[in-house]
Amino acid sequence: MSKKELKRYKVISQWIEGYITGKQAAELLSLSLRQVYRLKKRVLEEDENGVIHKNRGRKPAHALSEDIRQKILNLRQSETYRHCNDVHFSELLAKQEGIRVSPSTVRRIRCQANIPPKRKRRPAKVHRPRDRKPQTGMLVQIDGSFHRWLEDRAEPMALLAAIDDATGKILAAVFRRQEDTEGYFLLIRQMIEQYGIPMSIYSDRHMIFCSPNEKRSIEQELAGETMPLSQFGRALKDLGITHIKAMTPQAKGRIERLFQTLQDRWIVELRLRGIQTQEKANQVLPELIKEHNEKFAVAPLEPENAFVPLEPGQDPGFDSLFSRSTDRRTRRNHLLPRKNVHPRRPKFQSNHSVQNAGASTKTLDGKLFVWYKGKPYALKEATRNKASTSPEKKKESS
Repeated sequence: MSKKELKRYKVISQWIEGYITGKQAAELLSLSLRQVYRLKKRVLEEDENGVIHKNRGRKPAHALSEDIRQKILNLRQSETYRHCNDVHFSELLAKQEGIRVSPSTVRRIRCQANIPPKRKRRPAKVHRPRDRKPQTGMLVQIDGSFHRWLEDRAEPMALLAAIDDATGKILAAVFRRQEDTEGYFLLIRQMIEQYGIPMSIYSDRHMIFCSPNEKRSIEQELAGETMPLSQFGRALKDLGITHIKAMTPQAKGRIERLFQTLQDRWIVELRLRGIQTQEKANQVLPELIKEHNEKFAVAPLEPENAFVPLEPGQDPGFDSLFSRSTDRRTRRNHLLPRKNVHPRRPKFQSNHSVQNAGASTKTLDGKLFVWYKGKPYALKEATRNKASTSPEKKKESS
């Protein structure tokens, strides 16, 4: 008998022997008077066995069968579900195998088989978290994570992502070979096309976001010189987005924790889908983002949306906003020098002088154009006439 059952047997025995009353027995056992009468009846009929639970030693009716338990264990040790955590594995069992068990059941089976967990649990660090923004679109955190997302099936690549601070919703994501300016331009354009322009963007102090000449001297500050911006910073300024640069990774902890979750789950999801290239991974990203947002996104404190849609005349093609400078200027003959490539001619009016009209810029679609008097002009290939030699000249030369 357990200590609880032994106590019940002693109290009921004292009641039977007349040392205490039924009401006192109920108070000592914290039971109702009706319940202690039932216990007394069973003790009189079965003695000490009357206080022992009748289901002791029996297998529960809802317990897993040995076949299902062994199947779960074999799947957990298989190559398909390698490196799954307990919660994610229970979800995949229901989704892929039709076996619905709780994460605690999966953990119990794993512990009984002496299989170590995917990640060792560490004691939580005590810190004061920053409250979420009340409205969607007030603050968007962006960052990149360079990782073996496709394991040994492909080279490591970077996942660039943008997450809304108010809801924890993934607004945009793209796989790239590495963190680069063009990748973040694609990320911001994807977010703006789907949701609109956010009020502010929170990033780290990577060279993509910060100009190397960003620090100004006291003399420059007194002279009122403007702080130089990176190409990414100039694009955000043109869009009217406030750019906040974090001093530590902990300051933008929401997206840092997002990448921990995605590394924990998306590697397995990409493996189950048989993804082997970056192009295929980008194709399934919308599906993965939708599943993540349905599971982890929360409702904002205020229903208002802080995203601002693009104005009708505000560069709907994003050609001028998201473009990279090539640092090549037009010459007197209106030609743009390019190495190992035919020159390109700007489409200017004939009465315009465009010498040094401005540095050429390259859009995300690979198009080149230059700025002249505040307007972009597309560039086209310049034709070169090859010198033709007549047969008579060929004979003379020979």
